[in-house]
Amino acid sequence: MKILSETTAKRHLSKLQAAIVDGLEDVKAQDIQVFDTAHLSPLFERVIVATATSSRQTKALAASVRDKVREAGFDKPRVEGEDNGEWVIVDCGSIVAHIMQPAIRQYYRLEEIWGDKPVKKAKPKAQPAATAAEDAAAADAKAPAKRQPAAKKAAAKKTAARKAGA
Repeated sequence: MKILSETTAKRHLSKLQAAIVDGLEDVKAQDIQVFDTAHLSPLFERVIVATATSSRQTKALAASVRDKVREAGFDKPRVEGEDNGEWVIVDCGSIVAHIMQPAIRQYYRLEEIWGDKPVKKAKPKAQPAATAAEDAAAADAKAPAKRQPAAKKAAAKKTAARKAGA
C-alpha cells in the first residue's frame, strides 16, 4: 500500500471530489452537497449527496461519475443500486456519492447524519479570456440602474399618466 504525504492526500481527495462533482454536473444533478465526514467515520472522508429526477437520471449520473473518476486516473468505483434506480451509491474509496430521487432523499435525510461539516464544491473550471470578458459585461448589465433625480422621476410619472389617460 502506498503511503501519501498529508499534502498529497489532500490534493488526491480534492481531485477525486472534483471528478465526482463534474460527473454529477454533466448530467444535471440537482442540489449537490459535499460533506467532510473524516471525523465521523474511518471508512471515508467525504460524502456527496445529489438529487436526480428519475430512475433513468440516477443511472446516468452514476455512469457519468464512474467515467469521470476513471478519466481522472482513479480506480473504477463500486456502484450499488442501479437495478432499482431510486438510490444509487457510488463508492470511490475515500468519497461516497449518494444519488437519490427526491422522495428517497427527503425520507432518509442524509444531510442530518453526515452534514455537520459542509465542504465547498470544487472551484469552477478556468474560463477563456473572451468568456470572462463577456461575463463581466453581463454582470454590468445586471447591475442596478442608476438612480434618477427626483425631477426626472416626476416628469416620467406625468408622461405615463398622460399616456394612460389618452
